[in-house]
Amino acid sequence: MKKIEQVAFIVQARLGSQRVPQKMIRPFAGTTLLDIMLDKLSNKSTIIPNKNIFLSVHEEELKQVGDKYDLNIFHRSEASANSEGTPVTEMYEWWDKLPHEYCVFINACCPFLTIESIEKFTSEYLNSDSNGMFGVVKKKNYYWDDNDAMVTPWPKDQDVMNTKVVGVTKEAAHCLYAGKLSDIGKGIWMGRFDKPGDIELYSMDNEFEILDVDYEWQFKMCEALYGAGYR
Repeated sequence: MKKIEQVAFIVQARLGSQRVPQKMIRPFAGTTLLDIMLDKLSNKSTIIPNKNIFLSVHEEELKQVGDKYDLNIFHRSEASANSEGTPVTEMYEWWDKLPHEYCVFINACCPFLTIESIEKFTSEYLNSDSNGMFGVVKKKNYYWDDNDAMVTPWPKDQDVMNTKVVGVTKEAAHCLYAGKLSDIGKGIWMGRFDKPGDIELYSMDNEFEILDVDYEWQFKMCEALYGAGYR
């Protein structure tokens, strides 16, 4: 069983998004995406120690946002801020520089992700025997690959597409991740995705929470919902 003192809670941000420029500090319903997440972690959590929260950023504008909250700033290099994820040791260069054994990585591009869900994920991870955990959402639908081959097994005794009886497929939620810091040094992020059971999948309760701002239309839609009071 892991102890919460062993876990670093990390929010990583950059200004170099090509699809939605400067989305982390761009005005968003009277606040910013980064402010929303940092406020939840540093001011609203009942179990996460503030000393274990790290904002990993390179640009000064992002550091200034972090300075408003009771947390740590990890000074990310320019190479890390420009990384597209490979090698993982470059993108997550804090892996051997933090005084912790594990990490929970929170996507600040998910404005509706609640602190309660972050804490539930954390509690599950602390009690898990797995070194890695990844948020997913359960789907009951039909899927095809790029060659138009059906991926979803057709339900027996069904003539039409009935989502009530189709099997469950788990889709990456891209909001919460957890892993062992030393594994990152081996080029492993959370675990081996090609090895069944190596990463524990955590099913999110509410699909609304995993809305992820990756495109301009998503920014505008989420801002409208957030401004209308949806949380």
